[in-house]
Amino acid sequence: MIDLKLLAQRLDEVKTNVKNRFIEVDVDLVLQLYTQKNKLITQLEQLRAQRNANVAQMKSAADEGERSKLIEESKNLKDQVLRYETELEEVSARLAIEADKLPNYAHPAAPLGKEDEDAIQLKTVGELPNFDFKPLDHVELGEKLNLVNFEAGAKVTGPKFYFLKNEAVLLENALTRYALDKISAAGFELYQTPDIAREEILVGIGFNPRGPESNIYNLEGTGTCLVGTAEITLGGYYKDEIIDLSNGPLLLGGLSHCFRREAGSSGQFSKGLYRVHQFTKIEMFIFCKPEDSPAMHEKILAIEEDIFTSLSIPYRVVDTPVGALGAPAYRKYDLEAWLPGRGENGDWGEITSTSNCTDFQARRLNIRYKDSDGKNKFVHTLNGTAIAISRALVAIMELYQQADGTITMPKALVPYLGFERIETR
Repeated sequence: MIDLKLLAQRLDEVKTNVKNRFIEVDVDLVLQLYTQKNKLITQLEQLRAQRNANVAQMKSAADEGERSKLIEESKNLKDQVLRYETELEEVSARLAIEADKLPNYAHPAAPLGKEDEDAIQLKTVGELPNFDFKPLDHVELGEKLNLVNFEAGAKVTGPKFYFLKNEAVLLENALTRYALDKISAAGFELYQTPDIAREEILVGIGFNPRGPESNIYNLEGTGTCLVGTAEITLGGYYKDEIIDLSNGPLLLGGLSHCFRREAGSSGQFSKGLYRVHQFTKIEMFIFCKPEDSPAMHEKILAIEEDIFTSLSIPYRVVDTPVGALGAPAYRKYDLEAWLPGRGENGDWGEITSTSNCTDFQARRLNIRYKDSDGKNKFVHTLNGTAIAISRALVAIMELYQQADGTITMPKALVPYLGFERIETR
């Protein structure tokens, strides 16, 4: 949620931002409802003051006729207060619904557009592989080396579920521990988060828990959902609290399973492990003062880069276009790995991202800190994926495959794995 107190003076900016994000919001209606709500609050305060004054006069009235007149006025004032309270409740409810549709502001440097080609490539790191054989995609490799079974996953649970097997299980756990060690060394406090959250937490973070376009699995009748990312649970950790930032930003690292319906997702680029309904992810989340959030955004990006550089996975960093940011994000960077099995000749595919959400989530979740003057202000929140394990598996399997059908392991992971190669069975 943006600061509605500034809506009138930033009206044109908000309308332009909504247009650039390709979303439907009646900004004028939000302003109208906000103005109406404030007017009703003022009128209610005046009526309540009149009623209090009326009660005081009744107590001191000596004349019975005057007292009767004051009693009648008090009844009328009470009826007016009830009417205004009802109207205020209705207007506030409508305002909450409409204001929730407003996205965060976008960084002035974020590129316009909403397609992949609209993103700006900031840099490329690492050398693309030069195979002297036709590389396989991770699905073919997984079948040949008995590492993953999609058919059994579909039979037991449904499409886009899977069983990891043999060395792939160890590789997932090695990647998990490796990423946890990395973010712990960078100052993040580690959490194993719940896989379920209340709907109000999802809404506060900026997710839509219901509707045909929602990617969320609802647990019917409970008011809760399976989480699609630990951003939800970590972000909700300090809901309705005033947190202490006197010693610097709070850095939280969360390990969780992630569940996504992936509504509408299909196609060659979504095959196999790249886009699934369940996976493991290590998420970074930061609460900080507004002046610190740009630096914290760069910090998260640097950690993500360090992880994939140390795994010798070639990647590029892109500045996400405004139309693809998602409502909470002010600015978002994606890391895209080179995936040899994507398409005919390989292509880039997103493996992590990091977003600065400024005070958007904090306003919705009511998370504040005390500034140097002792005033309560909303914190800024940032999130970033250290590793989405399923996509890291795709990258390692395809990039490290050998002509003899084996897959070597990144040197950084060998101490965690205890083996250097996945052999042909």
